[in-house]
Amino acid sequence: MELQQLRYFVALARTGNFTRAAEVCHVTQPSLSQQIKKLEDELDEALLVRRMDKSRTTLTEAGEVFLTHALRVLTEVDAAHRAMARRKLGERADSNENGQMNDD
Repeated sequence: MELQQLRYFVALARTGNFTRAAEVCHVTQPSLSQQIKKLEDELDEALLVRRMDKSRTTLTEAGEVFLTHALRVLTEVDAAHRAMARRKLGERADSNENGQMNDD
């Protein structure tokens, strides 16, 4: 499972449309579809209800459960990135104040 697959899945859940989700993610629709299929295969679970008339795609019950976890994972990854950025900024501030890096 890859973070990008989680991002694609969340975009699809939010937009309800493969084409719009692909646009949001700046990828082609076939690429997004392929990654969603890989995710479903890995989980051995259908996450989406695909309609033949191309109307709004909805989540299955499993998709609803998975969405909660995907959002949690992505939130934590974003928090980790922010924490590391703040740490790096703090190290630079310490370096500027003391003339050397702090080894905390």
